[in-house]
Amino acid sequence: MSVLLPAMTGLLAVAMLVAAAMTIVTRSLPIAILAAGAVSLFASVLFLLLASPDVAMTEAAIGSGLTTFLFFFVLGRVGGRDNG
Repeated sequence: MSVLLPAMTGLLAVAMLVAAAMTIVTRSLPIAILAAGAVSLFASVLFLLLASPDVAMTEAAIGSGLTTFLFFFVLGRVGGRDNG
């Protein structure tokens, strides 16, 4: 387990960076919302690996679940207009 933990931590950190970069560079708003949710989901798995289950559950519920839902809800309410 001691060799696996740094490898998984590094893999999750790289996945978070890729998803964050994807959030910034994409031109599609739904893809950016999903990528931001993926960053939060990867963070919750990382917290779980680092033995913080309470923080992991909060991050998964609020950061990944509720925030992504609210972004899509608001996007649907405004009709997906592009102001750029």
